[in-house]
Amino acid sequence: MLVVENYPISFEEAIMSKHWIEVMAKEMEVIERNHTWELIVLPHGVTPIGVKWVIKTKLNVDEKVEKQKAKLVTKGYAQRHGIDYTEVFAPVAKLDTIRLILPTTAQFSWMVFQRRYICPTT
Repeated sequence: MLVVENYPISFEEAIMSKHWIEVMAKEMEVIERNHTWELIVLPHGVTPIGVKWVIKTKLNVDEKVEKQKAKLVTKGYAQRHGIDYTEVFAPVAKLDTIRLILPTTAQFSWMVFQRRYICPTT
């Protein structure tokens, strides 16, 4: 079976569509609301790690569009271990992974830790 993916291949193609601009704007709103990053002035000699848009259309079992997502992600492949590798890493766990890990930790009486970012009040 051939599934035709109906999403833009590049950012340039995505910004030609009003729909995808709206999807990307929603993602930016979530990023700002969650205080995912803060803008700073870079120190002299520091090269920032770039970002790119990952754009996908998710289909359900009937091959109908379930949702269309745009995620802004860092170009982690540009990082160098020991220099800037740990500075922007943001792990994300899928719910299925959490459903597997938590019962396993309970079965073996392991401790579970969670780092939590508390947003400063504005």
